[in-house]
Amino acid sequence: MISTTSSTAEMVTQGKLQISSMENVEDKNSGRLGCFGWILVIISLIFIAVTFPLTIFMCVKIVKEYERAVIFRLGRITDRKPKGPGLFFVLPCTDNFVKVDLRTVSFDIPPQEILTKDSVTVSVDGVVYFRIQCPISSVANVSNAHSSTRLLAQTTLRNVLGTKNLAELLSDREGISLSMQESLDEATDPWGIKVERVEIKDVKLPQQLQRAMAAEAEASREARAKIIAAEGEMKASRALKEASLVIAESPSALQLRYLQTLNAIAAEKNSTIVFPLPIDILQNFMHGK
Repeated sequence: MISTTSSTAEMVTQGKLQISSMENVEDKNSGRLGCFGWILVIISLIFIAVTFPLTIFMCVKIVKEYERAVIFRLGRITDRKPKGPGLFFVLPCTDNFVKVDLRTVSFDIPPQEILTKDSVTVSVDGVVYFRIQCPISSVANVSNAHSSTRLLAQTTLRNVLGTKNLAELLSDREGISLSMQESLDEATDPWGIKVERVEIKDVKLPQQLQRAMAAEAEASREARAKIIAAEGEMKASRALKEASLVIAESPSALQLRYLQTLNAIAAEKNSTIVFPLPIDILQNFMHGK
């Protein structure tokens, strides 16, 4: 078993060495045109020299500050560094070039129907900001970098949100955005794309779930309101008990309270005033009779 494992490891190591050596050979040969290629280049140079005043407009190209040009000569990338900004020279018969925009691009992720970890169906959309940091990789490694990034953003949104609960989805948007950005940036790095920012725009819940959550929130608010009202009544009863003890110690305090109540009623300009009489005053008349 040990010998089999060691032989397998040696085979894997040899395979990796062969692949790396083949890549190095391809890198070395990528800039070589061959004999026939050089013949075509020389013919193109002779054609430029013969028709110099006219071909100067075909040979000189301009790219803007936010653009770069990837030049292909006979189907091969001439240099591992893009041209620009400003003027650069191309051969009219053997060269063609592709302009690459380096500015930040934003696009909306269409609403995606996603099943969360706790089996709740939600509709989520977002926005992605990215830019091209390696023009050569964006041209040579992928056919359409912008379209591929959009499709990958949709699948990444589904994969990331499928591992989250509804509560995490509603409360931890920043963490989800950061996780999506890291996944997209790692996946698009071979394409020469840098994902700068990912944001979750809106989370749409089903109508039935919205009603259930609203009923739950309303019930919890009503329960808290009843608890607060009960606590207030308990504190008020304690205050009334203390006030009754004070009034019982001095009977004249009750008369002062009557006068204070009459003063408050008279300030409101009421036509009818109910004046309470103490029972002690009526007892004197009853004894007289």
